[in-house]
Amino acid sequence: MRVEAESTSLLAAPGSDWPQLPPGPRGNPLFGSLWEVWRDRLGLMSRAVREHGDAVRLTMGPKALYLFNHPDHARHILSENHANYRKGIGLVHARRALGDGLLTSDGERWRRQRQAVQPAFARDRIAATADVIADEADRMLARWRLRPGGTVDLVSEMTGLTLGVLGRSLLRVDLGASERIGRSFHAVQDQAMFEMMTLSAVPAWLPLPRQLRFRSARRELGRLVERLVAERTAHAAGTSDDLLARLLVSTGREPDPRAGRRQLRDELVTLLLAGHETTASTLGWTWYLVERHPEVYRRLHAEAVEVLGDRRPSYPDLARLRFTSQVVEEAIRLYPPVWMLTRRAVGADQVGGYQVPAGADVLICPYTMHRNPALWDDPEGFDPDRFDPDRARNRPRYAYIPFGAGPRVCVGSNLGLLEAVLVVAMIAREFRLFRPSRAPVSPEPMLSLRLRGGLPIVVVPH
Repeated sequence: MRVEAESTSLLAAPGSDWPQLPPGPRGNPLFGSLWEVWRDRLGLMSRAVREHGDAVRLTMGPKALYLFNHPDHARHILSENHANYRKGIGLVHARRALGDGLLTSDGERWRRQRQAVQPAFARDRIAATADVIADEADRMLARWRLRPGGTVDLVSEMTGLTLGVLGRSLLRVDLGASERIGRSFHAVQDQAMFEMMTLSAVPAWLPLPRQLRFRSARRELGRLVERLVAERTAHAAGTSDDLLARLLVSTGREPDPRAGRRQLRDELVTLLLAGHETTASTLGWTWYLVERHPEVYRRLHAEAVEVLGDRRPSYPDLARLRFTSQVVEEAIRLYPPVWMLTRRAVGADQVGGYQVPAGADVLICPYTMHRNPALWDDPEGFDPDRFDPDRARNRPRYAYIPFGAGPRVCVGSNLGLLEAVLVVAMIAREFRLFRPSRAPVSPEPMLSLRLRGGLPIVVVPH
């Protein structure tokens, strides 16, 4: 087991020859913090680090979870000693809902899958996606122009937009029926979180309402995958090098055709889910925050008018939309799309001066680390200027990891950021968004950090 020499200051508890276990809440004598994990995951994580520090040991039934909340801890686990950490609690159990795609796989299978999809996210291909992003955003804005002062559900709108971008840019298809697809993915996420929280202890055959919704959603997504594959093999076999073509080739190498078809389904469902969900979440939270800060909107609008004028955005505009980028970066600081990273220690380790036993489940929570007052001024406040290069220069590298870090960093993060920045600029140039109600808005920590229950919004032309 490898321990990095340059991190020795982290790896020994003061005054002790053998590192101690992290402190943590006592919880219920039998179930530990299991009920709190089920009821309020973000609240539990936030209280744990506030009351016990940057290393916390939580119990969840028979399991102990090791939560680390410092950039040095994240660097060690995710990068320096990443070979000692595999996929952990949650994603392992989510396989029953999501299958064995890129999100849940590990080891050599994951390396093959990552290698197959990586070229689809190369810089030149991401740059070419700007036209698709602008086109899909124009479609959405055209609908809004027909209903000036109308109310839309922002989460549904952003879901449709991001599914449209994903389908056309990565798969070269029109996914269609985005609302139905979005509902299906929500049911899959709900089941995946249920599997995580119950450690897959509830039999899959039980006819619980959640599990019935999940079965229906899986059938719907299975039909979608079959349609995509049938259309591609009928009309474009061997003529494309997009993500779908690469997946057809990589899964076609499986000796067992049934295993290959199952892997193709799992990969496509995973990429469709992760490929639209994180960006839709980012766009929803960005506009929730901007709507509450009129001075930020005024600066967004001014920058969009100055940079874009009346033309469609293109890839080079990403560098010019500096304040817009800072707004998006600050939104995903407060509401990171990848809100929790889970790992399992292969061998015993020492992190932050504390013992991590072999087989232990390890958590890194960007949601709490991004709000750590030792790292951020006014951590709960919305301040896009904190991402001005001059202010950000001395910030620890791993203090900000909204898409993870290390070898398993989100493969589509650059595409997601491009999409978010261009869409925010196009909306800000033309529309003001107002919430018709001041009802509380709360995050829903699923596989990504969703806006619970959607976000009704009034769209008013500027």
